[in-house]
Amino acid sequence: MTTAPLRKDAARNWERIVSVARDLVDEGTPLQLNDIARRVGTGVGTVYRHFPTAEALLETVATPTLEALTAQGEQALADDDPGRALADFLTRTVEAQVTDASLAPVTAAATDALPRTTELKQALSSVGTELLERARDAGVVRADLTPADLVPLMCGVAYAATVHGAPATRVETARRYLTALLEGLYVRPERPGATAAPGRPGPPGSPRSD
Repeated sequence: MTTAPLRKDAARNWERIVSVARDLVDEGTPLQLNDIARRVGTGVGTVYRHFPTAEALLETVATPTLEALTAQGEQALADDDPGRALADFLTRTVEAQVTDASLAPVTAAATDALPRTTELKQALSSVGTELLERARDAGVVRADLTPADLVPLMCGVAYAATVHGAPATRVETARRYLTALLEGLYVRPERPGATAAPGRPGPPGSPRSD
């Protein structure tokens, strides 16, 4: 069923509510709908009509990042180098985790307030699994690495970068930590000083073979 477009005034209220919520999430302030209404300068009922729960509002704030990650994952599947495709996708994922504070609680939630959130989380999981399986089948990552391993590993990198990296350098820190992690995930040549075989790229940041 197609959702009817909002009236102009309702659309403006929706945008203002989401914008204020985005700012609060970036500040690390928990979302409370009464507080949102006060900051927006509208009635509480208006906020509740658009977002019945704080979880629904938080998921709406996270939606653009989830959509972007899903699109980037689908683009990565078009890369004919499975190892590079996976590394690039993991890099984008970690960057999103350290720059968008709404992402972690939304992806970690056991249940979703919005059907769109469920759809995006499933799509993101599917594309991540496919990228890993392609890399594993190509022999460029450890054979014992599973899709279930990626989530805690990426969360660990993001958490470490958030705790130990200054805000201005957090993305750079996350990339450095991820590079170190991928050194243990990717299959490396056995001979000291040997170069990686075709189709076996280094971690994110390594020169591409194309």
